[in-house]
Amino acid sequence: FSRQRYWGEPFPVYYVNGLPKMIDTQHLPIILPEVEKYLPTEDGLPPLGNAAVWAWDTKQNKVVNTDLVDNVSIFPLELNTMPGWAGSSWYWMRYMDAHNENEFASKEALAYWENVDLYIGGSEHATGHLLYSRFWNKFLKDKGLAPTEEPFKKLINQGMILGTTAYVYRLEGTNTFVSKNKIEGQNVQPIRVDVHFVNSSDELNIEKFKAWREDFNTAEFIFDENGKYIVGREVEKMSKSYYNVVTPDDICAEYGADTLRLYEMFLGPLEQAKPWNTAGISGVFGFLKKLWRLYFDDNGLIVNNDEPTKDNLKSLHKTIKKVADDIENFSFNTSVSQFMICVNELSSQNCHSRAILEPLGILVSPYAPHIAEELWSQLGHTTSISDVAFPVFEEKHLVETNKEYPVSFNGKMRFTIELPLDLTKEQIEEIVMKDERTQKHLDGRTPNKVIIVPGKIINLVG
Repeated sequence: FSRQRYWGEPFPVYYVNGLPKMIDTQHLPIILPEVEKYLPTEDGLPPLGNAAVWAWDTKQNKVVNTDLVDNVSIFPLELNTMPGWAGSSWYWMRYMDAHNENEFASKEALAYWENVDLYIGGSEHATGHLLYSRFWNKFLKDKGLAPTEEPFKKLINQGMILGTTAYVYRLEGTNTFVSKNKIEGQNVQPIRVDVHFVNSSDELNIEKFKAWREDFNTAEFIFDENGKYIVGREVEKMSKSYYNVVTPDDICAEYGADTLRLYEMFLGPLEQAKPWNTAGISGVFGFLKKLWRLYFDDNGLIVNNDEPTKDNLKSLHKTIKKVADDIENFSFNTSVSQFMICVNELSSQNCHSRAILEPLGILVSPYAPHIAEELWSQLGHTTSISDVAFPVFEEKHLVETNKEYPVSFNGKMRFTIELPLDLTKEQIEEIVMKDERTQKHLDGRTPNKVIIVPGKIINLVG
């Protein structure tokens, strides 16, 4: 359980003639002392062996200078510390009653909050945290301190972002590298290469590669028919040793944090492993620019107070419903898809109505908080968009009252006509027969039969 390091909760233990003694609870906590360096001592003791103030005075009941140790009333303190999971395995209970000076949490607070509703963490935490926290929680439950048997009600392991490794191919026993599309039938050794030396077309930057390592300085290359060296690709765990790590700071610097955030969600379902492809960033970046153009043109803000059309409201409320459901189900990738659909529809509708664009900004804000906050401010609001209530879905805006019927002649569709859905067959037939496009196609003839399926088709036969 103990660790030979500085960082960690100190044990409330001092030693009398080599035997451990506990410091009484009323004198706790004891705080880590200041040290000049966190490395082990020269004689192999833990870093706390370097501490100048790390001895226990049993008369004053406090930590004092180490050089005062007399093994009569002042004794050496434990030099090891507790492991990281000593604190991380029960911290959620402290959140329940953070200002309690007498206990880690009162029974009233624990009974009220019980356990954590949702824990989101990578699968690598299964032993590093989740196993220990369950052990710790069950121990505290047996001691009558924890309110529940389990610490967490629901667990979601987010999928790992995978890297796309680049490979070059060296002819065995040589310093000659063969382009991927030229290696067939040759004995080659695949070697991972830094992905930053490769462009979006999988072409290797020869100069950067040769300068990368000394043994590559004299490398020779067999190019493809276009005079290019094409690397191989393989999806693997993102790792420095695989040279396939994409630095988030670089993405943020070029495209902004909102683009990175949206793209990570857009890659796929939360719990699945997803391969990173930097080339896909531009699509999400383009979407954010298109979103911005609903609110602004080259001359500034173009949001107006026009009454929204039926189509505007339909696009908005489809999105409210979809995003609300997706958030509940942690389906963030499909929310991003819906945002793209909505922005495309509103753009084609030439919608700049405040009644539509204000709630749209609120919907987008959990996914792209920076641009949403800026839009909210530009719309004249002085409070944060994060404080605004989530838009309410109204089903009436999705109820279809009209139907665009395909009108066919002998089974071949000739035109469409939009009609109310509550019309009878007779009313539909009367309207279609009077339509000038019908008259033109019939050219004075009378159809043998008019087939009408309400809400679906109209077909004139004969």
